[in-house]
Amino acid sequence: MTPEPGAGRWADAIRVAALLAADPQACVGIRLRAGAGPVRDAWLRHLTDRLATGTPVRRCPPGIGDDRLLGGLDLAATLSAGRPVAQAGLLAEADGGLLVVPMAERLSPGTAARLAAALDTGTVAVARDGFFETRAARFGLVLLDEGLDDEAPPVALTERLAFDVDLRDLALRDIEGATASDPARRTPDRAMEPDDASEAVAALCAAAEALGVASLRGPLLAVRIARLIAACDGRSVLAEPDLAEAARFVLGPRATRMPAPEQPGDDAEPPPPQASPEDDRPPDASADEAASELQQAEPPSLDDVVLAAALAAIPPGLLAALAAGQAPARGGKAGKAGAAAAAMRQGRPIGARAGDPRCGRLALLATLRAAAPWQALRRSETGAGEARAIIVRPEDIRITRYRQRTESTTIFAVDASGSAALERLAEAKGAVELLLAEAYVRRDRVALVAFRGRAAELVLPPTRSLVRAKRGLAELPGGGGTPLAAGLDAAADMALAVRRGGGTPVVVLLTDGRANVDRTGTPGRPRASEDARAAALRFRAAGYAAILIDTAPRPQDSARALAEAMGARYLPLPQADARKLSAAVRAAGEAA
Repeated sequence: MTPEPGAGRWADAIRVAALLAADPQACVGIRLRAGAGPVRDAWLRHLTDRLATGTPVRRCPPGIGDDRLLGGLDLAATLSAGRPVAQAGLLAEADGGLLVVPMAERLSPGTAARLAAALDTGTVAVARDGFFETRAARFGLVLLDEGLDDEAPPVALTERLAFDVDLRDLALRDIEGATASDPARRTPDRAMEPDDASEAVAALCAAAEALGVASLRGPLLAVRIARLIAACDGRSVLAEPDLAEAARFVLGPRATRMPAPEQPGDDAEPPPPQASPEDDRPPDASADEAASELQQAEPPSLDDVVLAAALAAIPPGLLAALAAGQAPARGGKAGKAGAAAAAMRQGRPIGARAGDPRCGRLALLATLRAAAPWQALRRSETGAGEARAIIVRPEDIRITRYRQRTESTTIFAVDASGSAALERLAEAKGAVELLLAEAYVRRDRVALVAFRGRAAELVLPPTRSLVRAKRGLAELPGGGGTPLAAGLDAAADMALAVRRGGGTPVVVLLTDGRANVDRTGTPGRPRASEDARAAALRFRAAGYAAILIDTAPRPQDSARALAEAMGARYLPLPQADARKLSAAVRAAGEAA
């Protein structure tokens, strides 16, 4: 929004709420960045108070299941009626109104995909529990973003929404006295189409291009909002203020760069020649000519007006980042907490499937849903007549499916041999300490394997303890030969132990790839290289996520070939520092 004081930003937020309430479907929705508190509650009250009487407003928790979101079999009505009865889901219930999603940064990809499909089509297709039907689902989406800087709702949803409002740094005192609505604004009966909007569309597209808005949804939504603003004012023709306001609300928050300064073209007029003394004119004549030229100066073009309005909406911090050439992040991920794994009796319920209740937990409602459509037929087959007992057969049994988050363990395998051992160990120490500092939030563990001389050793078992990590790193010696095969075997064994314990291993190998000690501890480069390649192929067959960091002064072909044999990502870092290592490890963990 605008970089104005709190009252001005709150007024803009209220204006956006009025537009969203006037036509939720035209606006598609809003991403509201604000934590739970009185400011967000006040904005939501302004939004709901402006809705037409009877407009549905539904809340959608981020962990909602498909049966409630999409709809399906109404179990109670089905058992009462003796025939399948469908139940509308939350998307269909919100038709014509608003769907509010708290903690939107926690939406799963599946739920986000279903919401995006409903926004695009205006319908929801239900194909479950023996039903196939399509219901209307035209609603405006309100994403309540409570995430931190590195957390964000799915980009697939946010880029579909017209508005992005940030109220995170507003306090209750900032909004007092700035909540009065504009009585001149009215809710339109329908969105009015202008007779000719070609110039307006061109101006908004030019502003979007200048601000680096890559998606076509930006200018399309800006045109739609400009039409809505004109319709709220009772006009059928777009005016310049409509375009400026639409650009400020829609294009400003989407900006990824500052507009390039205008360069003088080849057809620019040359500077006027220097006047000679004999051509000097009286001062009064010069003043009259200057006044005449000022009156004849052309007003700013529509493109410039729209672009200036969009620039005014860029937040101060973002404006500084754009001026420095840094594009804003459009989405974020929370820390890697481990790969999702299926579990039989623990974790988050994600649905039900056919199965044996002795091998899982009985899903009673899902079992009754599966049996309900067949009750009339089964009663006629068994001669049960109008008996109210429910006939359940083995094929109806459903058990609950769970998904749990497994713990990630980053295993550092460090080549501690040679004259550069101290430098490599210093890099590993910094990376391990940085990861340990993040482990309390990310629920990650780290382990350290070192190989030197004739064998490899486990220096630090998987831990989050910063004290143990520092003690193990401080006592790690360096120098000697390079038993690369032994180091790979030790890292693979540790990764296998982590996987068997239900965790997700990520191996980080720091080496130059030049082995000179084989598996038996015998010096010899040819045999050592063969053993290292065999260990790398074994590592790849196990399917562990890995990254190889080439620590040689110059990138080595041997390290690149080893990474390819391991199936690892190759990263040459001759001048590696701890923060670069930490970032590379996080990237490898997210790909695991």
